[in-house]
Amino acid sequence: QVQLVESGGGLVQPGGSLRLSCAASGSIRSIGVMGWYRQAPGKQRELGATITAGGSTDYADSVKGRFTISRDNAKNTVYLEMNSLNTDDTAVYYCHARISNGIYYSNYWGQGTQVTVSS
Repeated sequence: QVQLVESGGGLVQPGGSLRLSCAASGSIRSIGVMGWYRQAPGKQRELGATITAGGSTDYADSVKGRFTISRDNAKNTVYLEMNSLNTDDTAVYYCHARISNGIYYSNYWGQGTQVTVSS
């Protein structure tokens, strides 16, 4: 079995910063693209940022220039550095990864971590 465990969410004031982490564990042969998605109350889940195994990144326009995604392949971990946070960033943040067991790739999701931006 594969698990994605997120950490780092919490309450932060507007203009503040947070760093999210997501560690993959279990029966892992290799990890392809990893990413962060978010879902605000009453809204659909949306892409935040993705990063390939080779380090190529992609960002939603709403977070570009403020968020930075990175990964440590040796630790099977992906990070999201979030700066200049505003109230629109309030959401549950979910980690995603495409992980191979040596035969095929499957999609995996973390349990979600709450980020609340409020004064």
